[in-house]
Amino acid sequence: MKKVGKKTFFIIAGEQSGDLHGSKLIKSIKKLYPNSHFIGHGGELMKKEGLKLIYHTNDLAVMGLTEVVKKLPFLLNVMGETLGKIREVKPDRIILIDYPGFNLRLSRNISGLNIPITYFILPQLWAWKENRKKYFINYIDQAISIFPFEKEWFERNKIPTGYYGHPFSDINISIDEKLSFLKRHNLSDKDEYLILLPGSRQHEIDKHWPIFLKTVKKLKEIAPDLKILVGQSPGITIPETEDFLVEAKNIQVAISCSKLALASSGTVTLECAVLDTPVVVCYKLSYISNFILNIFNKSKYISIVNILLGKKAVPELIQSNMNVTSIVKELSPLLHKSEMRKKMLNGFSEIRKLLGYPGSYERIANKILQKT
Repeated sequence: MKKVGKKTFFIIAGEQSGDLHGSKLIKSIKKLYPNSHFIGHGGELMKKEGLKLIYHTNDLAVMGLTEVVKKLPFLLNVMGETLGKIREVKPDRIILIDYPGFNLRLSRNISGLNIPITYFILPQLWAWKENRKKYFINYIDQAISIFPFEKEWFERNKIPTGYYGHPFSDINISIDEKLSFLKRHNLSDKDEYLILLPGSRQHEIDKHWPIFLKTVKKLKEIAPDLKILVGQSPGITIPETEDFLVEAKNIQVAISCSKLALASSGTVTLECAVLDTPVVVCYKLSYISNFILNIFNKSKYISIVNILLGKKAVPELIQSNMNVTSIVKELSPLLHKSEMRKKMLNGFSEIRKLLGYPGSYERIANKILQKT
C-alpha cells in the first residue's frame, strides 16, 4: 500500500444497514491512517466513529415509489446541498454505500470534479434496473461487492469489481455475551424466545406491526410459554409492545438468544442466518410500489438468504400472503426439532461458508487506501 498522509473522505450512507457498514469501514480506515477525516451523511454509528454528520439516515431512508415521490423535494434539496459541500470540502475520495437512487445520481452530478469514487455495498442490478450499470462504467472507479455471485455479475458486464469477503463473517456472539444479555434483562436461558424484527424504517413498522401483534396472539395459543423479544432499530417508534422485551442496543445478541425470528425482509434476515436463528421473512409494499417491482424485478426471491443459496431456504410471505394464518403456519414447525427447522439450519451453514473468513472491513479499507 502506498504511503498517504492525512486524507478526507466524503461518505454517504442513507439507511441503517449502510450506517453499520460505514461505521466499521471508518474504524478500519482510521486503524490504518488515524489522521483521516470523514464527512457526509450517515447515522449514529458512523457519527460515533468520527463522521462529521450533515444529514442523518433517519431523514434519508425511503422505500418504494410512493415514499420516494413524497420525499422528492427534500431529497432534491439534499442533493443540492451535498454537491455544494463536496465542492467546498474537495475530499480525496468519495465513498458511496448502497442507497443507489441517490448515490448513483450523485456520482453523475459530480463527475466533472474529478474526485475518485468508491462504491461499497453495490445496488442489486442483477435483480432489477440493469441499465444503471452505465453509472459504474462512466463514473465509479472502484466497485466493492460483499457477495461473490455479485462480483461475477458485475464483471460479466465489464465492471471491474472487488470482493474481499462479507462483513457478517465477523459476527461471533459468545456464550458469555448471551448469558450476560439474559441476566441483564432478568431472562432465563431455559425459556424459548421469538424475536420480532419488524423493520428499520417507520413506514415498515406502520405496515407490519399490527400483523406481528396478531400473529403473536395466535402463536401463543400454540405455544403459551413462548417469550417475545423485539429488535428496535434506531429512529423508529414501535407503537404497542404489550409485555414484550424491546431491545435497541444489542439486537444481534437478542437474535442469537432466540429460538426463531419473524423478520421484515432486509439485512437482518442474513444476520439471522449467520447467527443460526430460523426465520420467516415477510414484507408489505404499497400497491403501486409492488406493481412496479413485479414488472422490473428479475430475482426469484426477496430474501438475500434465498438469493445466495439459489433456493427457498427460508419462507417468504409477501403482500397478501403476509397474513396471520400464513405466518403462524410457517413459524409453528420452527418451534420444534422439525425437518423444516433442520433443513433451514443446514442452509444457514452453507450461507456461512459462502460469506468467507473474518476481516473483510480491514481488507476493504486497505483496498480503498491503495486507490487514494
